[in-house]
Amino acid sequence: MITTTKGLGLGLALALTAALHQPAAAAESEEDLAMQLANPVAALISVPFQFNYNQNLGPVDNGEQWQLNIQPVIPFSLNAEWNLISRTILPIVYQSDLFPGAGSQSGIGDVLQSLFFSPAAPTAGGWIWGVGPVLLLPTGSDDLLTADQWAAGPTAVALRQQGPWTVGALTNHLWSFAGDDDRADINRTFLQPFLSYTTPTAWTYTLQSESVYDWEDRQWLTPIRVSASKVTRLGGQLVSIGGGVNYWVESPDGGPEGWGARLTITLLFPR
Repeated sequence: MITTTKGLGLGLALALTAALHQPAAAAESEEDLAMQLANPVAALISVPFQFNYNQNLGPVDNGEQWQLNIQPVIPFSLNAEWNLISRTILPIVYQSDLFPGAGSQSGIGDVLQSLFFSPAAPTAGGWIWGVGPVLLLPTGSDDLLTADQWAAGPTAVALRQQGPWTVGALTNHLWSFAGDDDRADINRTFLQPFLSYTTPTAWTYTLQSESVYDWEDRQWLTPIRVSASKVTRLGGQLVSIGGGVNYWVESPDGGPEGWGARLTITLLFPR
């Protein structure tokens, strides 16, 4: 498992290095970059560091979880008509008191890798879309940080940008196909509808959910999240800095409850 994680990290580093050394395009405005960030399949290299806090986990609601998701988004131009967008989520987790006597755990969680094949230009109706595969790798460094299952399935995104508005949804479905027979099978759907508004000063305000339906347990995990972010420069580096709160409106037994928080710092590398 450690070898898998190191190999994945090396692959991500090589892919990001190759993408960053592609020829740079003309400088884009901060508002344009903010609009591209609202599009999950934009041809923009970005590396979000997303910090999440959730509470009231476990059977007696004593658990806490702090999770840093490192989420490089790397687009590749396949030809004049098609792009391939790689989206990776590498979680680094600290959690405590998930159940009585559990203590605390820290380390790497399971990696989620998505690939979207997306047309380089929107449709005649202004729609932007992408489809492809998604793969869950059991890279977790602790039994309580991994599902111990390999899982795969389809993923898709569709959105429309008109003026300052972006509206759309991203979804995927995962089925487990290998792993520890003693662990629960994976059969779950992820659904992320989103609505955002971007101002001329590169502020973006977003309302979204990141819901998961578990078909094995027939349970929803549903937060409602509001956030704000701003594209700016730190020295010579373009970044987006944002934060928000969420409320868990539906959660399975042992899942998070009440309020949660998110802080995101995204490094931007316009091509």
